[in-house]
Amino acid sequence: MPHPDAPVVATEAGDVRGVWRGAPDAGGSAAFLGIPFAEPPVGELRFGAPVPARPWRGVRDATTYGATPQRGDTGITLIPEPSVPGESTLNVNVFTPAPGDPDARLPVLVYIHGGGYVSGSPASAWYDGVSFNRDGIVTVTVSYRLGFDGFGHIAGAPSNRGVRDWLAALEWVQREIASFGGDPGRVTIAGQSAGGGAVLTLLGMPQAQHLFHAVWSLSGATADVPAERARTLSAKLANLAGVAPTRDGFASVDEVGLRDLQSEAAKAPGTGLLTPVRALLDDGLPWGPEVDGDLVPQPTLDSIAAGVGADKPLVIGATDDEFTMVTDRHRDRLRAVPASVALRLLGLDRDVARRYLAANAGVRAKGTAALLGRYGTDQKFRTLVVRVAEARGDAPTWAYRFTWVSPTRGWALHCLDVPFWFDHLDADGVGRIAGGTPPRALAEAVHGSAAAFLRDGDPGWTPWSSKAGTTRMFGTEASVADVDPDGYASVRPLL
Repeated sequence: MPHPDAPVVATEAGDVRGVWRGAPDAGGSAAFLGIPFAEPPVGELRFGAPVPARPWRGVRDATTYGATPQRGDTGITLIPEPSVPGESTLNVNVFTPAPGDPDARLPVLVYIHGGGYVSGSPASAWYDGVSFNRDGIVTVTVSYRLGFDGFGHIAGAPSNRGVRDWLAALEWVQREIASFGGDPGRVTIAGQSAGGGAVLTLLGMPQAQHLFHAVWSLSGATADVPAERARTLSAKLANLAGVAPTRDGFASVDEVGLRDLQSEAAKAPGTGLLTPVRALLDDGLPWGPEVDGDLVPQPTLDSIAAGVGADKPLVIGATDDEFTMVTDRHRDRLRAVPASVALRLLGLDRDVARRYLAANAGVRAKGTAALLGRYGTDQKFRTLVVRVAEARGDAPTWAYRFTWVSPTRGWALHCLDVPFWFDHLDADGVGRIAGGTPPRALAEAVHGSAAAFLRDGDPGWTPWSSKAGTTRMFGTEASVADVDPDGYASVRPLL
């Protein structure tokens, strides 16, 4: 039997029952999990645009996470992201301190998870909104179709189905969030890795502008898959699956079957140690938003440079060594390879390599694996920070770096900043990458800046748009005064 005091909120599709965490009259907040924003994308709806969820009768239980598009554990991310079986995979989770109070008008965070556009789950404890609720912020996490099902090119089917899922979830927020205590006029979208790329994609999409009001991109990785490459990858996948490259052909293979083949379809030819690294740096992510000339009319950076989203405040940043966890696995084999030679093998011009090595002498001293990890980080993540900030010109933009080094992994690595941003240092799995005693003051600084931005549109340091190069450094020092006047100077040889 449901608890008689369980929170119930009315939505257009029907009532939902959540669960209190903490006493409602003593600072507690409520969670509503697995609320469908669209019909299950199965059967005739597979590979289609999302269809709004049909109404239900009675009160729908929303006390456990809904089904996830992720099937099985792909092992791609360092974040514990559970897969939940089931067909109704297009759902939202809402965390709120003011359920059922449309007059509360609290700021809203909508978070899009990462995972290279092929994995990840909104059901992670790391994404629980309870700490933001404490700060008076309603938090929503969303699911979206992944890999080929979400982003693969299919003649006759809607393009960018995963992007359409983001839009459908944001439209749901606009319609429903007031009933959960949120203000649809104060929505900030945020995400990390592929999720950070997702919010940048949305920032550059003319059709998305009415759905949000500010953006925070953590370690954003955009895809911007060219249309020709998207068609080529789909043809390869169809050939591997032994089906026609049509909607019916792909529909004859289940999601797990396509997932198991999609990495093979995107695999770069060659067997060299640096082959997959060079393929990623040269070609980018294989599955993700396609530049289809319609929903995504042009590459994200081009849209931003053209002024799309210029009215939206943006915070953008990255960790210092996103990529080094990959190259570090091969440090013994790379020890004998000079850094200059390795950079040339990755296709870097000799003169650019020389200037880049000079600008990163401290990292070079740690060995070739460390240098290549930093180079990969710079090419895929940190140069994007500078390019986006510069493309926005006078549009309000703040930049940061997360520099704190993991005591267990030895780097300021990919995903390390997420539990600090959410202020969830005690969440399951955090100790594996942040050690047993991660600095609480750093979490207060990172999360506090995020909360300030969500509430007031200002994270608390000088914006890049006011003084180019200004970068907040989130490291051992928690002081807001810890700002570098040119925090991304070391990546400039690559620009």
